[in-house]
Amino acid sequence: MPQEALIVFSTCPRTEAAGIASALVNEKLAACVNLLDALQSVYRWRGQVKTATETLLIIKTTKDHYDEMERRLRALHPYEVPEIVAIPLSRGYPPYLQWLKDAIRP
Repeated sequence: MPQEALIVFSTCPRTEAAGIASALVNEKLAACVNLLDALQSVYRWRGQVKTATETLLIIKTTKDHYDEMERRLRALHPYEVPEIVAIPLSRGYPPYLQWLKDAIRP
């Protein structure tokens, strides 16, 4: 596949999740975004252990569009340092991977 598919994970406040997901898909920076709601996060921030109820965004994009998608996600995201991590897909159902590629900007 000429454009390597990526899965990108990002957590965000529940109130922001649908808007971020819609923007990324509407702007053709992601083929699909799954929202896993009511995720409980425990993390260290500025020397303190914190907890938060968040939504996990599972973003499907391609390596060719990652940089632009990341810039847009950072612009939309309310956190000072948002979680944005990408994992390459080494295998997948070929028709799905083709759909993913076709759903993103040419």
